[in-house]
Amino acid sequence: MNRRLLVALPLLASACGYSLVGRASTLPPSIKVIQFQTLANQTALVGVEQRLSGEIAKELAARGRFRVQTGAEGADAALTGTVLRFDFYPVAFDASGQATQYQVAVTARVALRSLPDDKPVWENPAYTFRENYSFEGPGSYVDRQNQTVDKVAEKFAQSLISSLLEGF
Repeated sequence: MNRRLLVALPLLASACGYSLVGRASTLPPSIKVIQFQTLANQTALVGVEQRLSGEIAKELAARGRFRVQTGAEGADAALTGTVLRFDFYPVAFDASGQATQYQVAVTARVALRSLPDDKPVWENPAYTFRENYSFEGPGSYVDRQNQTVDKVAEKFAQSLISSLLEGF
């Protein structure tokens, strides 16, 4: 009896629409090629759009279902966006007053539109990703901010693409 239940459980789960985390998609199956160019940058932080964009393109391609390209020819949809804010501030300090933990919040306006009809498929005018990062040892605010951009880019992209694919 237990053996039958163990065999039936995965079948029941798949019939109910469950799928592996990060592999589901609410996007139309016709979207296979996505045009994506570098995000625009409305922050004062130079280069943040390059680092975030590179990780977004890698994350889309890593999902296995999409091909990412810069041109519109042959694309089924276009992903566009603007980095609106990059907030980075200390939230914890050591005994000497040196910041040891920072919170970063990245806000972006992002939209996926079908091509060639330019109809919205998914959009979020203020997608926000927040996370805390710890640092040890000496380091200037600017050095830590640059290190944080590198740390946050991959996680921001993973979170954004999950939201896009899963319709959140």
